Amino acid sequence: MLKVIVLSIFFIGCSYKQPILSQSATIIFKTPILKVYDKGFITHYDNYVHLQVFNVGSVVLNLEIYKDKICKSSFKCLSSKEFNEKYLSKDYKDNFMYNLFKNDIVRFKDKKNKILIKIKKD
Repeated sequence: MLKVIVLSIFFIGCSYKQPILSQSATIIFKTPILKVYDKGFITHYDNYVHLQVFNVGSVVLNLEIYKDKICKSSFKCLSSKEFNEKYLSKDYKDNFMYNLFKNDIVRFKDKKNKILIKIKKD
C-alpha cells in the first residue's frame, strides 16, 4: 500500500499592504501649531490613512492616521487624544482625525480654535 503525504507550507510574514485608494491632492492643514498648504497624497488602507505633503520635492508632513493613534515622521506615535490636545483641541473626540480623513470630502473649519483642514483631491 502506497501512502502519499502531502505537505503544505504556508508562508506568513510581513507583506506589503496594498492601498485601497491613493490620490494626489492639495492639502491645507492649519492649526496654531501646525501649518501646511501644499501638494501631496492621501492614501487609504484598511485600517489607517496615510497623508503625505510635499514642498519642492521634500516631505513636509507625513502622517499615518489610525482610529486610536497618529504617527508622524518627526515623533513616535501619539494616541489620538494626545495628538488632539497637542495639535488641535482637547474638545475633539479621540477618533476625530480618523473619521475626518475616512470621508470622501475632507473639509473642516473651527473658527474658535483657529483650525482649518481641507483636502482638494486632484
